[in-house]
Amino acid sequence: MVYDIDMLRTFYASYAKRVKAAQQASGKPLTLAEKILYTHLYHPEIQPRFRRGEDYATFRPDRVAMQDATAQMALLQFMNAGKETTAVPATVHCDHLIQAYKGVQTDLPAACQVNREVYDFLQSVSAKYGIGFWKPGAGIIHQVVLENYAFPGGMMVGTDSHTPNAGGLGMIAIGVGGADAVDVMTGMEWELKMPRLIGVHLKGSLNGWAAPKDVILKLAGILTVKGATNAIIEYFGEGTASISATGKATICNMGAEVGATTSIFPYDEQMNAYLCATGREEIARLASACADCLQADPEVLAQPEKYYDRIIEIDLSALEPYINGPFTPDAACPISDFAEKVKANGYPRRMEVGLIGSCTNSSYQDLSRAASLARQVKEKALKMASPLIINPGSEQIYCTARRDGMISAFEAVGGTIMTNACGPCIGQWKRVTDDPNRANSIVTSFNRNFAKRADGNPNTHAFVASPELAMALTIAGDLCFNPLTDTLTNEKGEQVKLDAPAGETLPRNGFTVDDNGYIAPPADGKSIEVSIHPDSERLQKLEPFAPWDGNDLIDMPLLIKTKGKCTTDHISMAGPWLRFRGHLENISNNLLMGAVNAFNGKTNWVLNTLTGEYEAVSAVAKSYKAKGIPSIVVAEENYGEGSSREHAAMEPRFLNVRVVLAKSFARIHETNLKKQGMLALTFIHKDDYDKVQENDRISVFGLREFTPGKPLQIKLRHADGSEDTFEAAHTYNEMQIKWFKAGAALNL
Repeated sequence: MVYDIDMLRTFYASYAKRVKAAQQASGKPLTLAEKILYTHLYHPEIQPRFRRGEDYATFRPDRVAMQDATAQMALLQFMNAGKETTAVPATVHCDHLIQAYKGVQTDLPAACQVNREVYDFLQSVSAKYGIGFWKPGAGIIHQVVLENYAFPGGMMVGTDSHTPNAGGLGMIAIGVGGADAVDVMTGMEWELKMPRLIGVHLKGSLNGWAAPKDVILKLAGILTVKGATNAIIEYFGEGTASISATGKATICNMGAEVGATTSIFPYDEQMNAYLCATGREEIARLASACADCLQADPEVLAQPEKYYDRIIEIDLSALEPYINGPFTPDAACPISDFAEKVKANGYPRRMEVGLIGSCTNSSYQDLSRAASLARQVKEKALKMASPLIINPGSEQIYCTARRDGMISAFEAVGGTIMTNACGPCIGQWKRVTDDPNRANSIVTSFNRNFAKRADGNPNTHAFVASPELAMALTIAGDLCFNPLTDTLTNEKGEQVKLDAPAGETLPRNGFTVDDNGYIAPPADGKSIEVSIHPDSERLQKLEPFAPWDGNDLIDMPLLIKTKGKCTTDHISMAGPWLRFRGHLENISNNLLMGAVNAFNGKTNWVLNTLTGEYEAVSAVAKSYKAKGIPSIVVAEENYGEGSSREHAAMEPRFLNVRVVLAKSFARIHETNLKKQGMLALTFIHKDDYDKVQENDRISVFGLREFTPGKPLQIKLRHADGSEDTFEAAHTYNEMQIKWFKAGAALNL
């Protein structure tokens, strides 16, 4: 089935003409990213020449996708917009709230029972406003979007940071917070800083143990977790054609780990084949008819250094498998050097669990190649040294993999098949272990490996690798095992070597599915009542935040000065807290509980300057709020890295935190803070971070003259009576300043 076919036919009928107009208006050859961005400008008749990384532009995306954890807050906001239906096609996908414990047969029914109130809310809101609804168990949002909605040349936003997965089908797909999604669903202008362009030239083709995942794992080591902030990564070169559409999606998906706005590949036969295999032959024909508009112009490919802000070359033929971690996805290491890294750093050598799946690596090809290794266990008289967990990407993937013998291959070696959902990747793993705090090592095919991310244990050393490498290390149970060179001792005492993985890019007999889990909205849902019980612990109607009172912020107490990495996981933890994603007051109890206090090295233990006692961060914030006192958070680099969860911005706003002053911000989180009416400021001189003391009273001056490009003044009044003053920068434009003054973007 092709969803939204009329919209797609209309899109392609005018796409080539719009690209030509953009080329003429810009007066230069265009990259693929520029073609898609310029053809989606909200005011295409203007066609100004934007300065990359500086100017803001407004866009009209084609669609919106929301996962269940973030959809709650997004739809609660949309319900206040006064609209009868969404302005663009939108979908909700129930994938985040399902716990991975015993396996799909037990876990899915349990999740449907535990989360019934939330699922009923999401389904009823979807039905009322014309939004497509994908039931629990239908699959992981990004795999489902790739199979059903992504299309070459399109533009979409999604309330999840890994929305760029759709770049595997040549789509500009950007992760956003719920307020941004509401802008698009209401037909308003959606704003984005015009991204810089990083061109990645792929040469050669993958072979042996190397997988598409290794491309982005290597790139993460080059760019680091913030190296692509406010940039689009555009892949080009002959090597792109050798990578499957789902392999391309894997690479684009993990671009979020280097801060990229999104990532994209040019249209080719691999995409055409995937569209046809997933029942979208008409879309393949329409895209093929304008294929030259779905890749960079020839002049760009001939002289890429003239058109991209940075060029990185990767030779796929020479690429070896990578394994990244622990605790950060950019700690890249080729497998040939990994054993030495493990020994040198004293990482727990025993590999205790292997996990395959997540939105990044749960396609048919991923499972096919991993299953080829699982079959070798019996063929070579081996035994699994570690437990194996599998999360298929969608019901379609699961049904097809079951028919083709992959599921039985995993089960034959003791693998546990979990629900088609995020599970451990989003912290929804009820791990059974002898000690929940013991140092241990796991290997996953996921995208993130922050401390506590998978199982809540801060001492779990999580390493990210391809499904193939994760499977091999699970068989060996040894982090120092290199399947390219090392052997294993089988039950006969023989030394055997694993053969390189092999598998099918697409199923030879086509995809199959019993029930894909989709529920279409009724033709007219206006009469549907969406009820939220006033005593609900999981859902709460939103009240507008108060507008700015017109005054500078004077003598704010410091809520916390964070030390080191402070991701959205640290600001608003997932795992068991996911159940409160629709209840702002309740989820605010987890505010910054994972952040490290720079003054004592502890988490969730900060000074309450009103009492002189140390308490949880949220408790101190509530104490200040109760007395009408605004507070401030001070942080280091790339504050808000990771998930797009806008709760990390809404919680501090709800508890009257008015300012976050950091060395730098992750893109999505900075936007989320602005949307909620907060001040996101950066140190002009990063050493000024060191001047902030625990008992400081901190003021922000210049808000009456708040204008784009003009720094604000910070004064630190120390406990001994001395003071420090310095300037702080910001990136607010005129519209964003209006958001601040109104109290939040939605207040406008």
